Amino acid sequence: MVKLHDLHFKPFISEDKIQEVVQRMVNEIAHDLGDEVPVFIGILNGSFMFVSDFVKKYPKACEVTFIKLASYEGLKSTDDIQRLIGLTQDLTGRTVVILEDIIDSGKTLAEVHRIFKNENVKELKIATLFYKPEAYKKDFKLHYVGIEIPNKFIVGYGLDYDGLGRDLPAIYQLKTTQHMTNFVLFGPPGAGKGTQAEFLKEKYSLVHISTGDVFRFNIKNETALGMLAKSYMDKGELVPDQVTIDMLNAEVEKNADAKGFIFDGFPRTNAQAEALDKLMDEKDSQINAMIALEVDDEVLVQRLLERGKTSGRADDADESIIRNRIKEYYKKTAILKDYYSAQDKYYGVDGVGSIEDITARLSNVIDSL
Repeated sequence: MVKLHDLHFKPFISEDKIQEVVQRMVNEIAHDLGDEVPVFIGILNGSFMFVSDFVKKYPKACEVTFIKLASYEGLKSTDDIQRLIGLTQDLTGRTVVILEDIIDSGKTLAEVHRIFKNENVKELKIATLFYKPEAYKKDFKLHYVGIEIPNKFIVGYGLDYDGLGRDLPAIYQLKTTQHMTNFVLFGPPGAGKGTQAEFLKEKYSLVHISTGDVFRFNIKNETALGMLAKSYMDKGELVPDQVTIDMLNAEVEKNADAKGFIFDGFPRTNAQAEALDKLMDEKDSQINAMIALEVDDEVLVQRLLERGKTSGRADDADESIIRNRIKEYYKKTAILKDYYSAQDKYYGVDGVGSIEDITARLSNVIDSL
């Protein structure tokens, strides 16, 4: 992640990928032009990195020059395109290849065609490293396209945001972060996690995503993911992480306008935590915290034994089973505690006291995120 002025940008296209695409474009153009000596023309300021890498890789003789046009102010493309630096050489009868860093609306490209209308060139070809098909509004042919990308603002590899970011060797995409609060809620058996989740989702207008509930819903309704998960469960096998992530993704998508999410029952491993981080990053959001209710083991045992008198659950009536469940919880949670602590996102909250007192403690943490 990089911050330029007031905005954050997330990694989008790696330096290695860019160089791979530049080499492919070099190969295509060199093949098409044969032994001809072309004139490559870069559009400043954005194309300087692309042009530099391109001509270094070009295997044959060529000439290079630049023209400078201006069409951007901050994040917005303007209608007024100024030709700041023009051509200084005679291009009559020459094959000219325009090397553009990016083509979106096509306004700059229209000006390029206007400029070259009276230059008597043999042929004018357009090569662009990045292309936004959703934004393109012109009919000019693009002869060579490196990478098609969504219509989102990018910086790096010559492209800037208000003057910053041109020096970055990779491409970063504007992170349109929603103001969401997302946290993973943990608690040992008997800690009252379910009760607190209900209070917190109402207080903060969050969506509570319980992995158990999501599984039951998908299996009961025989969704494709539910049937896939059931096929593993019927064989006594663990459901692959990706299946669970796909289910969670579907839940997040259903609630795209939510103010945030409480994740309950997932993740359980580092790999799952990383997968959840990736999922939220794709939504231009993040996990803000792991919040764990902390209750003394003896208190938990007594709570569960009391609950067992009315719940009818066998695992709430047997003390040895209860203690084993608590032991398993700590073994699994310890891994995640380290994972989130490394990101300064772990919060332990005293889970002993009245429901109201515990809710207040949890709220203090959430309010600080």
